Amino acid sequence: MNVTRRQFLVTSAAAGGGLALGLHVPFSAEAKSAAATEVNLWVAIRPDDTCVIRIARAEMGQGTLTGLAQLVAEELECDWSKVTTEGVTPGRNLAAKRAWGEMGTGGSRGIRTSHEYVRQGGAAARIMLLQAAADEWKVPVSELTVENGVITHAGSKKKTTYGKVAAKAAKLTPPDVKTIKLKDPKSWKVAGQGLNRLDTRDKLDGSKVYSIDVKLPGMLNAAIKQCPVFGGKLVSYDAVAIAGMPGVKGAVKVDNATVAVVADTWWHAKKALDALPITWDEGPNAKVNSAGIAAHLKSGIEAEKAFVGWKEGDAPKTLAASAKRVEAIYGTPFLAHSTMEPMNCTAKVSAEGVDVWVPTQNAEASLAAAAEAAGVPLEKCEIHRTDLGCGFGRRGGNQDYTKQAVSIAKQFPGVPIKMIWSREEDTTHDFYRPISQCKLSAGLDEAGNLTALQIRVSGQSINAWVNPNFDPEGKDQRQLQGIWQAAGDAQFGYTVPNLQVEYAMRNTHVPVGPWRGVNTNQNGVYTECFMDEVAKAAGKDPLEFRRALMSKHPKHLAVLNAAAEKAGWGTPLPPGVHRGIAQFMGYGSYSAAVAEVSVSPAGELKVHRMVLALNCGHAVNPAQIAAQVEGSVAYGLSATLYGENTVENGRIVEDNFHTYPILKLAEMPKVDTVIVPTYDFWGGVGEPTICVVAPAVLNAIHAATGKPVRQLPLKNQKLV
Repeated sequence: MNVTRRQFLVTSAAAGGGLALGLHVPFSAEAKSAAATEVNLWVAIRPDDTCVIRIARAEMGQGTLTGLAQLVAEELECDWSKVTTEGVTPGRNLAAKRAWGEMGTGGSRGIRTSHEYVRQGGAAARIMLLQAAADEWKVPVSELTVENGVITHAGSKKKTTYGKVAAKAAKLTPPDVKTIKLKDPKSWKVAGQGLNRLDTRDKLDGSKVYSIDVKLPGMLNAAIKQCPVFGGKLVSYDAVAIAGMPGVKGAVKVDNATVAVVADTWWHAKKALDALPITWDEGPNAKVNSAGIAAHLKSGIEAEKAFVGWKEGDAPKTLAASAKRVEAIYGTPFLAHSTMEPMNCTAKVSAEGVDVWVPTQNAEASLAAAAEAAGVPLEKCEIHRTDLGCGFGRRGGNQDYTKQAVSIAKQFPGVPIKMIWSREEDTTHDFYRPISQCKLSAGLDEAGNLTALQIRVSGQSINAWVNPNFDPEGKDQRQLQGIWQAAGDAQFGYTVPNLQVEYAMRNTHVPVGPWRGVNTNQNGVYTECFMDEVAKAAGKDPLEFRRALMSKHPKHLAVLNAAAEKAGWGTPLPPGVHRGIAQFMGYGSYSAAVAEVSVSPAGELKVHRMVLALNCGHAVNPAQIAAQVEGSVAYGLSATLYGENTVENGRIVEDNFHTYPILKLAEMPKVDTVIVPTYDFWGGVGEPTICVVAPAVLNAIHAATGKPVRQLPLKNQKLV
């Protein structure tokens, strides 16, 4: 394909990619050794009837691999106990003109944007296998049935299996995708069931190889150090000073702000790197601190004008004439991803090409980054994607770690180099969740009805970080996720007669990027905590106050009611325990939560129970949805209680788990999940429910103490 690396990077980042059911692509070496016959792009079958289902998306603990396999298997009508999976590399996808579609896994899109064509792939394979049996028996295909991979002809009592007809099926012309009728999800037998995950066994027995575990013949290891201040530069380093240290092969410049030490083991590389004399040019950002950033955000709150993203009626005028006015300013900090597996990548650069082993959420972006770093054509690169030890958005479009590993490997031709970031490097050189503040103003009439609402978010823009020329006027709807006017996957759940939503872009030198849930998390806190404040000012129950504003938002209301009912809203609680409620929408799904908490006289918080309701349209694996919801609670509570990255002298202060703690097992509450499927759309699962965790807990604290909490994390707040 005559395509530049830049063009490929742009196109691979966009959702899309056609499906070519009839295209036959050579099976991988691993599959060939297993003697599998490729029926079509999505399905290969072994003689023992094992069905190998290809998965183009990344598995990072969220269960997408199993969910996608269920969807294919459902249409294939195979024996689920004989299903296994195989990953697709971006090199193969590129050679096949992106027949497997785009390979990015983020924004809870793993299933919701690929469900149709993977199901079509399974159905096409089933049709071809049945036709092969019909041709062999010389009977109409309409007389055949199939169950669990066994094909039966009722008239003659003949039976055969997929494994026996796969070779003949592979020679047939695939059906026109337009003629394929997919099953009604309400009739699912494999999909829609809480089946065990396919990627659990090797995790339990320790045989799974993550990228950080990769071992190759002759491999060396690299540790890196980047300028501690974002925007700073590497001036010099003294490689002679570490030349005699154990195992050291050398120190090399990685890029304008990074140096690496390569050694026989990573620990030898790390110890030598710690001893390496380095001179940095920290630049003007070395004077920036959190107080200055907070003042910068405040200027956006107080600015006379801001980008008006949504306007209904006249909120400012109505506010001025309201019988009662409520105002509050909220704030949320920078947050690191803190993935279980730190950033790492193994690369080998030789005359034959570039091979990279990397845990990536976007294998195509990794391919483009590797080709760019090596200075070679795309077709001379290949990405070997492993399962990820967490992603949370960090391993998506930002491929800094891939570029670094390839840059180091270029300087050791023919030698595999495994680069691993230390936890300190990982925590202090992230692409952080954007910091922001939000001012909200509400107007109530004499009866306590909400008549006006004005929201202004002041904060950093992810889009502007990626592209400094994104929009000089600061029109970034992404930062208003969940409170934006346009219909889409993050709709506002209330009807207010006079509404004005604004955004004041206030960027900093700190790099920002998607963080599991991105801006729905901050905006969910702002709107849902403020809604409780307004309800209290109106003298109304928080649940009933919300319900009155949601008659035109039935799906929002349904999950709110489901969470409230499951939690027993309005029923007595043990002494000292209080409830809080919240609802929000993100990533195509509707979420609500009720938290039950207590606050001791000393101000100690305990979250006893959380009830979360989710409508993601179609529920592919209910057990995995519940697991994702529970993970959302753990991740969301970590951020609520402890999550904060501060800036001093231009650099991130928190550098490991002792200063950037996560939720402890003993702090995890009981979690009840209520799935409310409506079977009329495809929503996400991994990110939506995080956005209601914090506001539900904060609203419960408000109920317990009588004081709203407007700044996170809670570790900095006195609750009594």
